[in-house]
Amino acid sequence: MAGKALACVAAALLLSPVLIAADDGGDLTARQLADQAKDNLLHAKSVHLKLTDRSTDTRTSTTQPTSMDLALDRHGNCVGSMEMGAHGGSVEIVKQGDEVWMKPDADFWKAQVPGGQGDAVAELFKNRYIHGSTSDAMLKGMADTCDLTSFQKEVAGDGNGGNGGTTLTKGAETTVDGAKVIPLKGKEDGKQEVLYVTSDSPHRLVKATQHGGGTDLTLTFTDYDKPVPTATPSADESVDVGKLEQELQNA
Repeated sequence: MAGKALACVAAALLLSPVLIAADDGGDLTARQLADQAKDNLLHAKSVHLKLTDRSTDTRTSTTQPTSMDLALDRHGNCVGSMEMGAHGGSVEIVKQGDEVWMKPDADFWKAQVPGGQGDAVAELFKNRYIHGSTSDAMLKGMADTCDLTSFQKEVAGDGNGGNGGTTLTKGAETTVDGAKVIPLKGKEDGKQEVLYVTSDSPHRLVKATQHGGGTDLTLTFTDYDKPVPTATPSADESVDVGKLEQELQNA
C-alpha cells in the first residue's frame, strides 16, 4: 500500500549527502545549517510529520498518499492517518512495537479490494480496526510507513555518490508556524526546492517543499523528541487480520 512513501519523500526533498551548499556568509553557512538540520532529524527520538503531496502522479493513484499525519518514534510506536489519491479513501493507523491497528474507510476498501468484494469487506469491517503484527503481509506496508527508524535509515543512506549536486543558498529569515526559520533554496531537474531550518539552535528542519515538473510536495516536522501517544484500540473495536484474510480467500 503506502510502504516506502516516507522514504521516497525524503529522497525527493533534499535530504541527501550529494547536496552542495553555497558559502554565503552569516553565522552559519547554508551547508552548516543543512548538515545540522539533517543530523538532528537523524537523531530525533520522535517526530510529528505531515505530508501533503499534490503531484500529478500521486493525485491519480489510489495506492500513494496525498496526505499523511503521523507521530512516530524510534521504538516502533506511531499514531496517525493517511489519505490516498484518486478517491482511494483514508486509513487511521496505530502501531505499538510490533503490533499494528489500521482502520480504513469504505472508499479505501473499495479501492484496494477489486470488484464488488470491496463493498462487502467495507460493510463487514465498518468502523473497526484490523489488528495484527508487523510481520503480517497485509499490514507490513503500513507498518513500514509508520517506522521512524526505517525512515531515518533511508534518509541517511540516500544519495551515495552522483555527479554534481544542488547548490543551496540562504534566503531571508521568515517564520513557519510561529518559528523563526532560514529558507535554504535550490533547484534541480526543473524543480524548486526549499528547506526551512530553525534560526536558533538546535537547528532543525521544520518544513521542506518541492515544486515544478508535475511535483508539488510539502513535508513538515514538529514535536521533535515528544512522546508518541500510547493508547491503542480496544478489543471491541478490533478484528484480527486473520478474519480479513479468510474473507478474501472465501470470496
